[in-house]
Amino acid sequence: MALYESVFLARQDISNAQVDQLADQFSEIITNMGGTIAKREYWGVRKLAYRIKKNRKAHYVLFNIDAPSDAVLEMERNMRLNEDILRYLTLRIEEVDEAPSVIMQAKSDRPGGRGDRGDRRRDDRPPRRDSAPAEADASAAAAAAEPAAATPAEETEA
Repeated sequence: MALYESVFLARQDISNAQVDQLADQFSEIITNMGGTIAKREYWGVRKLAYRIKKNRKAHYVLFNIDAPSDAVLEMERNMRLNEDILRYLTLRIEEVDEAPSVIMQAKSDRPGGRGDRGDRRRDDRPPRRDSAPAEADASAAAAAAEPAAATPAEETEA
């Protein structure tokens, strides 16, 4: 049996439970035809590079499969017929990598929550500036406009 890696994209408007049902349906096809699923990962809802069938986001699911080619062809046929599947890609690989995929590693490395702001409370902020600097800026702008008006008058006197 050959080793395959398959990724499919499901519509964004279906629930996680429905995506799990789709993944179970495809894994059942593989196991019924004598294959095994070596790894299954749900990558979550991710933004697409471009719109596919009016969708901007999609659920991503990865399978690593050890199955005969007939089982993979049947799984792809079912993916083609299912309206919830936007795209799929199946590649033949040399060996299955048991470690989490690059996408899953990047997900675990990301900081969550508030990012670099930490657990700062709102009352830790310094007070806002008073309106005095705004008034000083307005008077400076008015003073800069007055000499410009005086310059043409001086030229007419000479």
